[in-house]
This record gives sequence, C-alpha cells and structure tokens, in this order.
Amino acid sequence: MRIDQYLWCVRYYKSRNIASAACKKGQIKINGQVVKASREVLPQDKIEIRKDQINYQCLVMDIPKSRLGAKLVDIYRMDTTPREAFERKDLQQLAQDYYREKGEGRPTKKDRRSLDGYIDEDNISEE
Repeated sequence: MRIDQYLWCVRYYKSRNIASAACKKGQIKINGQVVKASREVLPQDKIEIRKDQINYQCLVMDIPKSRLGAKLVDIYRMDTTPREAFERKDLQQLAQDYYREKGEGRPTKKDRRSLDGYIDEDNISEE
C-alpha cells in the first residue's frame, strides 16, 4: 500500500490528497528517510509524521484493506510518539500570541514604527 493511502487509512489525514501534499513537503519519513507519496509501506516500518509542529512516530503493525474506523486504528499501527512532543504545543501558543488579534486589520504606520523600534533594540543588544 502507498504511504499516502496508508496515512489516510489510519486517519492521520482527512484525505489522501492532503497526505500526498505532506509527502511532497518532506514531512513524512519512513525508517529515517524522506519519502515520496508512492513509496510502499510494509509491516514493521517506522513512520515519522510532522504535523501541526508535532513529530508523530508510529510503527506499522499490518496493512489495512481500506479506511478504518477510529476504534480499529490501533490494530494496524502502534503509536510510539514520546510525551515530550506534545508538550511543545506551548511554543506554538507563544508564536500565536506574538501576532495581532484577529479583526484588527493591517498595522498602522505607528504600529509598524513601534515594531521596527522593538526589533532594532533587540539587534543592538545582541551585538
């Protein structure tokens, strides 16, 4: 079975097209190597998936015949993602807090100048 089809079957992605796009971006690795969407998946392959700033890791137990229900997914893959990977969600929240609030529109000239002043002060202190 192709890797994009497998990732869709075990519900890592909502569609096979999204899984193929992730392969093209280099977000999918099998046994440590970046792969194309057409790469065949075999039992005992270790898959690493970069999704939403988290590196998911799984071990292929068996190949499903078609898309699975959520309760049956664990029969076909074993999730080996370390707990530390999920704790890095705080970094994503910090990055989102840096941006402007939704609905505020484009920054004004005054906002841009204050941002430029803030950035310039950081560069001076580092030198």
